[in-house]
Amino acid sequence: MPENAHLAESAPDLWSTGAPFGRLITAMITPFHPDGSLDLDGAQKLAAHLVEAGNDGLVVSGTTGEAPTTSDTEQAELLRAVREAVGDRISVIAGVGTNNTEHTLALARQAEALADALLVVTPYYNKPTQEGLFRHFTAVADHTTRPVVLYDIPHRAGIAIETDTLKRLAEHDMIVAVKDAKGDLAAGSEVIAATGLAYYSGDDPLTLPWLSVGAVGVVSMSAHLAAPRIRAMIAAYLAGDVLEAARLHAELLPVHAGVTSLPGVISLKAAMNMLGLPGGPVRLPLVEATEEQQARLKTYLAQGGVKI
Repeated sequence: MPENAHLAESAPDLWSTGAPFGRLITAMITPFHPDGSLDLDGAQKLAAHLVEAGNDGLVVSGTTGEAPTTSDTEQAELLRAVREAVGDRISVIAGVGTNNTEHTLALARQAEALADALLVVTPYYNKPTQEGLFRHFTAVADHTTRPVVLYDIPHRAGIAIETDTLKRLAEHDMIVAVKDAKGDLAAGSEVIAATGLAYYSGDDPLTLPWLSVGAVGVVSMSAHLAAPRIRAMIAAYLAGDVLEAARLHAELLPVHAGVTSLPGVISLKAAMNMLGLPGGPVRLPLVEATEEQQARLKTYLAQGGVKI
């Protein structure tokens, strides 16, 4: 059992209530072989490791999974491999969002037989209007048998999903949750209060603040390295031990800083490789961490209690 997991187990109803895919979800990297090809065995080993570390769910082929540089066929193979590795022990959420609605629909159809839910990012680069966003997300929700998680990440997409648009989208039965990387707690609070959408923090350092305004959990990068403590932080907050939750939050800040010291997947793959866990290289246009960057990453992680 992960360290401090007893805090969650002592209040199982609180742990599951309102969190459709669990409370701690890792946005999983996609392991590659040294030549850059897809490492399916590594993906299965990593997925199993993340289950044992205390995760309730995994996102496959999200941003951290290098979805922009993996093919549709690779994404299908990866999802199948991860599903085989974890079975029904945890939720598996497939990233299917693109900036092309027809392509997104094709990826949704491809994934829905194996995924428990679909993560659909705001269309990036082409900057649609709010009406365009509404129609894009609605088209996916209309044509899938799986719940849809909206991914609001304006610093990558170039546009935010505005509060009124989120309220409109919440009226669709298949749109059930939001992964928020916008970081506007006031706006998110308004949506949480007005809708039944389950909010997940998409920014590790904001997990505890998000919980305080009604979010249900986190889709985490740092959980590759510190899942037991992140789980314990959430459990402490749910149990009413806010001081312990705040202590763990502060303890984890250097881990989050290390993960985001470079584009997340670069840092995470460097850390995985250092730890002897499946990772491998990144694909261009991403590049490997330099020796100097790896040394800085080690310093951050050591400060956060991650031994490499």
